[in-house]
Formats: sequence, C-alpha cells, structure tokens
Amino acid sequence: MTPESVQALLTERLSATAVEVTGDGHHFYARIASPRFEGLGLLARHRLVKDSVKPEIDSGKLHALSLEKTLTPAEWAERA
Repeated sequence: MTPESVQALLTERLSATAVEVTGDGHHFYARIASPRFEGLGLLARHRLVKDSVKPEIDSGKLHALSLEKTLTPAEWAERA
C-alpha cells in the first residue's frame, strides 16, 4: 500500500474531513479528523480506526499503522 491509498481508505471508512498519512510502504503514520470521533475518548477513537482497517491488516496488505492524532474536525481546526 502507499500513503495515498491508506489516506483514501481512512477517508472513506471514517468519513474523515482531514487525513495525513506518511510511511514507507510497510509502516504508516496517520493524523485523522473525523466527526465519528465526537464524544469518544482516545482509546475508543483508536479502536474505531483499527477496526476500520482490520481487513487490510488481517490480509497482510497493511502491515502497521501508528496513529499520531485522532481528532474531531473542531479539534483539527484548533491545532492550526
């Protein structure tokens, strides 16, 4: 997978308003803003992301995904 394909996957599955992905093809790092994170704590946000890419992880297409930031759209706007 490429950073762009991981970004597209996260955007689609999480209804994300912003996604930044970097990586080397094996290990990816993501910063995500999604309205689906509203009202969720950090652990629940991370679980939601990991569950959304579980098929790719289980199949071996996606080796590792580290979550640097999981923010609501409002939190994302505040960080700028």
